[in-house]
Amino acid sequence: QVQLVESGGGSVQAGGSLRLSCAVSTHSLYDMAWFRQAPGKEREFVGCVKWNGREDLYHDSVKGRFTISKDNVKNTMYLQMSSLIPGDTAVYYCAAGDRGLKVSMDDYEYWGQGTQVTVSS
Repeated sequence: QVQLVESGGGSVQAGGSLRLSCAVSTHSLYDMAWFRQAPGKEREFVGCVKWNGREDLYHDSVKGRFTISKDNVKNTMYLQMSSLIPGDTAVYYCAAGDRGLKVSMDDYEYWGQGTQVTVSS
């Protein structure tokens, strides 16, 4: 059974940085993504990466600030977040699937439990 476990969340001041990790229990040769959900809002796409790590896609709101990478030896995906703003506050979820670079939650089969990121002004 494929399990995803996020880590690295926490509290940071605006302008700061955090790196989230998503460890996959089997292998990470999946197309993988990060989504986030702020209080009272729907879960939204943040970014995704191709299974081989060679292509990625980001929501406009995080372009230039967030970077996704994969280490298929460690079976781990990362989300490097910089220049954080209070609007980035949310629970961040990682997801895995095999349908390519997709922005819809429905295209990802496996999900982690989420990690909280809080950005204060």
